[in-house]
Amino acid sequence: MSIAENRSREIAADLSQRFLALVNPAAGGGRSSKLAAPALARLREGGLAIDVTTTKSPGHAAELARQGYQQGYRHFIAIGGDGTAHEILNGIYSGTSTAPRISLGFLPLGTGNSFLRDFSTDGAESSIRSLLAGRSRPADLLRLRHAAGEIYSFNLISVGFTADVGALTNRYFKFLGPLGYLLGVLVRVIQLHRRAFPLRCDANTDWDTRPCLFLTFSNSKFTGGTMMIAPNADATDGMIEFVRWGPIGRLGLIGMLPKLYDGSHISHPLASRCAVRRVEFDLATPVDVMIDGEIARVACRSIDIIPGAVDVYV
Repeated sequence: MSIAENRSREIAADLSQRFLALVNPAAGGGRSSKLAAPALARLREGGLAIDVTTTKSPGHAAELARQGYQQGYRHFIAIGGDGTAHEILNGIYSGTSTAPRISLGFLPLGTGNSFLRDFSTDGAESSIRSLLAGRSRPADLLRLRHAAGEIYSFNLISVGFTADVGALTNRYFKFLGPLGYLLGVLVRVIQLHRRAFPLRCDANTDWDTRPCLFLTFSNSKFTGGTMMIAPNADATDGMIEFVRWGPIGRLGLIGMLPKLYDGSHISHPLASRCAVRRVEFDLATPVDVMIDGEIARVACRSIDIIPGAVDVYV
């Protein structure tokens, strides 16, 4: 083995003990860029070795995480919202031919931060304590296979009304923040579109072609910050929590919306839930899909679960 090869291995071994923190300065309306420095200082004072890089545009976190993993980093910190963590995971898992093993910490300084609510409501403070204590646990990942590749999710994948609202909000109202999301909901209630997404789960051989309001495939309980879409979900149980909502009308939907925040919507006669390991779709065309709060228009093929895929500091 040459001196250069030895040195390369030494550098990679050193990086594998350090954290690579990716800061999304735009998260939380710019709040992330102001709060990141003091939070990182606390972690460094607590003994963590951290290298920091800043994202410059949507998708940049995925590119930086992929490069970091290739260089030898195995511990990452997402500083921003759910979208930042989503990009990190996809940059690493979509860019490797073998199953990677990483740990991921969060400094939730963005607007969503849904995933961590399964474990704590203390936000960044709880995350800092977990990182300093080295307290992590394995969490599952969802994998959506579509006609052009794969997308990984640590929170949820959803089609129908939820994705329709997200697509409209991102396209026209995102600059308005929470108000923009409410406008998106209002417009989609007026335009209410109930349709079928043919699918079958696990060993079922029959396609479910019933029309619905929305379908969600969850790894964790919350989405959109505080909406408890899947109250029975567990990010560590190796199962996909599948919630289906039937073709409810406009008035019924308006009455149901507040119940999304405490999970009581699941008891409605038009709602159902089950825990599954695999979902197969039979869709003729691409559809809007909400994935960890982001919207992609893809031709869905299947969703499966990767148990204990990533160690999360919670």
